[in-house]
Amino acid sequence: MATCEKLAKCPFYQGKMSMETGLGSMYKQKYCEGDKTTCARYMIATKLGPDYVTNSIYPNMTEMALKMIEKNQK
Repeated sequence: MATCEKLAKCPFYQGKMSMETGLGSMYKQKYCEGDKTTCARYMIATKLGPDYVTNSIYPNMTEMALKMIEKNQK
């Protein structure tokens, strides 16, 4: 899979979590370099827009993302 086009500017990794070690590294491998469509942040950004993606949303929060999308879609 291709690396997510949003990775370089993803606020989640801009001071919140290191992409090089620990959990950040696992998230990067699974979501950013793996299947970006399963990333909660990516799901919300593409369905509702980037303004809906807060720093408190982690890539693995897909259930919460689906609920947010359902609640806010027109």
